Amino acid sequence: MAQHDKPVPRGRIRRTMPLAGFAARATGGRLVAGLRERTGDDGAVERFHERTAERYTELLGHSKGVLMKAGQILSMIDARAVGTGGYSPYQKALARLQADAPPMHPTLVHKVLGDELGSAVRHFAEFCDEPIAAASVGQVHRAVLFDRREVVVKIQYPGVAQAIRDDLANSELLVTFLRFAVAAAGMKVDIRSLAREAAARISEEVDYRHEAAMITAFSDLYRGHPFIRIPQVIPQASSDRVLTMTYLDGLDYAAAQQADQELKNTWAEVIARFISGNIRHANLIHADGHPGNYRFNADGTVGFLDFGCIQNLPEKQRWPWVAAIRAVIDGRTDDHRGLMVQAGFLTADSPLSAEDLQRQTKEMGPEVHMPQPVTYTPDATARKTRKTSRMFDGSSGAAQTTVPPEFLFNGRAQLAWSSVAAGFGATLDVRATMDDMDGVAEPITELGKLHHAWVRERGLPGALDHHDHP
Repeated sequence: MAQHDKPVPRGRIRRTMPLAGFAARATGGRLVAGLRERTGDDGAVERFHERTAERYTELLGHSKGVLMKAGQILSMIDARAVGTGGYSPYQKALARLQADAPPMHPTLVHKVLGDELGSAVRHFAEFCDEPIAAASVGQVHRAVLFDRREVVVKIQYPGVAQAIRDDLANSELLVTFLRFAVAAAGMKVDIRSLAREAAARISEEVDYRHEAAMITAFSDLYRGHPFIRIPQVIPQASSDRVLTMTYLDGLDYAAAQQADQELKNTWAEVIARFISGNIRHANLIHADGHPGNYRFNADGTVGFLDFGCIQNLPEKQRWPWVAAIRAVIDGRTDDHRGLMVQAGFLTADSPLSAEDLQRQTKEMGPEVHMPQPVTYTPDATARKTRKTSRMFDGSSGAAQTTVPPEFLFNGRAQLAWSSVAAGFGATLDVRATMDDMDGVAEPITELGKLHHAWVRERGLPGALDHHDHP
């Protein structure tokens, strides 16, 4: 949850009719196929999905359970560009869950603070009762410590963690929802693997101690960085349900879009280097690339927020994945296929040829193969999303690949980044940036030169080095 996100409904945690029970009366794709066959009316199929989406939203509005988090995770996807575009009614319905609503009453806020921190509340010299942000798990307040540092305090809603754990205990709940949404989009995907990975990330988001550890991992990684800003956790004012961190100032995404183009290009390059650096200098994927999770500053620096959805890649998958992308860029077709097998995307005996696999991979990241520099546009981003969705829709040999669970949110992070860059209308030399981040060429931009001087000073491993990581 970003420090300045838009509020969503608070409400009391209420258990309603089990969603899996509701969904059990329909079976996603099979029901839809039967409906189309009986009526011969594609409009009937659309109306079915609209009614189903509305019903889910009605039930979801009564609790802050796992499906609300799933809806937020999927909210950055351009629904019109995925598969047949049929996911759109689900996205629209779930978006209503993010409408403005009253925050927790100050009395309840202070009760949670007292229960969680006890005498540690003395660390706050000032505390603003009016939240600056709220989302499905908790809300955020400004505060000042007695040492005069400005901080933000994330406070979890009472009962939300248990509500989500209850939902996760019912494994069919998320599976059923995803089955409807995927069927609506005309896609084919391993829904249970997707659901398991989504559930793992969601369960981590209600664990504020886990998020504190992730913030610390990123702040340690980017210590002293010239243009990437990460908040610092205040451990003595944090607990299971309270997370206090230093405040990062800056423009939000909407305001940043009004800036001069040169500055927007700089910000876009900073974000690109953050995304690339996470996996190339460490084994991390920041999977929540929502525009609300960035803070943009006039000096070109960018602050990064919300570390509740992080993937930690095993080195046995990180290295072959980065090396495979490098092989595509270099045109080493056979090497690319072997590395994709090593990373777990397909089996060695798969009938998918090396040439077809390379072509499909290029479609997922076309910018690096285009004439440079590249200007990001909404239309190009939508085309990229459509091509990426072909990896799952059964319309090509791409269906012969399998996305390992560890990489399921990597695509989401990349598509979210493309959307932000398109919103800025940013122009970047993508190929040169990839080349220097992979360590195969010297940087040509000022940001690149600053970044590499920092890498050398810190002694960090490079993209194609083998990291000392499990």
